[in-house]
Amino acid sequence: MTGSKQDSIAIDCGGRLLLLDRPRIMGILNVTPDSFSDGGECLSPKEALMHAHRMAAAGADIIDIGGESTRPGAAPVSVQQELDRVIPVIEAVWTEIRIPISIDTSKPEVMKAAAAAGAGMINDVFALRREGAMQAVAGLNLPVCLMHMLGEPRSMQQQPQYQDVVAEVESFLLDRARDCEAAGIAKQNILLDPGFGFGKNMDHNLELLRQLSRLSSRGYPLIAGLSRKSMLARITGRKVDQRLAGSLTLAVLAVRAGAAIVRVHDVVETHDAIKVLSAVWPRTPESV
Repeated sequence: MTGSKQDSIAIDCGGRLLLLDRPRIMGILNVTPDSFSDGGECLSPKEALMHAHRMAAAGADIIDIGGESTRPGAAPVSVQQELDRVIPVIEAVWTEIRIPISIDTSKPEVMKAAAAAGAGMINDVFALRREGAMQAVAGLNLPVCLMHMLGEPRSMQQQPQYQDVVAEVESFLLDRARDCEAAGIAKQNILLDPGFGFGKNMDHNLELLRQLSRLSSRGYPLIAGLSRKSMLARITGRKVDQRLAGSLTLAVLAVRAGAAIVRVHDVVETHDAIKVLSAVWPRTPESV
């Protein structure tokens, strides 16, 4: 499998290591009422902690906690509302589960509070473009995932257009990575995410997936989030709770193309699919 440049990387997530010697699974834990797939399922810290335990037992390598929906058309929430949702969950998960925690946020205030509560990675759909976000991450000295998004959640799916989606996404992500390094964020702390479904139609998503190896070869670990995406509805006609087979197929294709981490809802099934893939095509230094 593609990805030999990532084989020896160990990412320090606030004292908890995330090794990239094999494809890793990021389990999604949304503590929101309105996320597109699982909104409302883990609103209380107790429910969220139970779900985090299930994901860790199923094979999750890192848990990504989010308190603000980024689905198309989603309304923003206040800093305090987001803090009230995520901080108790981060504290509980950090205390009871020994794998790294990621905070899915774009707000510098939430980044800092989440890091103090135990989060060891920042996952930002705005790629640190909000005021103060880049400075916050540089000060925290934590790894950060920079994602590409055309527009913003409320409007991103209103006829997104590109001349060359792969080239434009690649250029944006590499520019943001360089800006981060110039701001004092270490290169080894930077991960990239092409942002499947964020300001992209189905054709854009498919082309990004076809050429994902181009992005995964640029020297930064790649995160791919394809789980239950609406493109699967277009391809299969399935409702959001019926997209397991499609999600597994996309996860396997992403890992085959060099994704270091896949961000998923269905951890146990993804874990098994990747184990089978790795048995057939082990990740070796000679992989291409």
